[in-house]
Amino acid sequence: MNDNVKYSGVGQVSRSVSNIEAAEHWYRDALGLDHLYTFGDLAFFDCGGTRLMLSQAEEKPGNESLVYLRVPDIDAAHKRLTDNGVEFVNAPHMIHKHDDGAEEWMAFFNDPEGRPLANMSVVGSTESRVIEDRQVLALAAHRLSRMG
Repeated sequence: MNDNVKYSGVGQVSRSVSNIEAAEHWYRDALGLDHLYTFGDLAFFDCGGTRLMLSQAEEKPGNESLVYLRVPDIDAAHKRLTDNGVEFVNAPHMIHKHDDGAEEWMAFFNDPEGRPLANMSVVGSTESRVIEDRQVLALAAHRLSRMG
């Protein structure tokens, strides 16, 4: 008998920031993440169905987990974010090609605290289309739920 807990996904990821107002502005306006709500020293964003929680730290935030943001078109995302003032460490580049021909692409940039984030995309596979469809459905469901 398998009594393992069945997880349905990651619900929330947390990062600390030195200034919640500045971070809210950057994550919403520069990155284009859907801002859910802010209260006190906490701000919440939707990342394709996973919530990103930003919390204001009393001291300068240190290193934290690298967050990879999945995008359907990494080149278009790179251009949009660059136009919004995001400074990339490198241009989109392929990091791996799978046996089925699917390509993993990434582009790294830093948040206002100087910590790395990345855009990632899987190109050329059935999996990439399934992932993109899930993202579109999650975003639509989220927007519908906010309508009332």
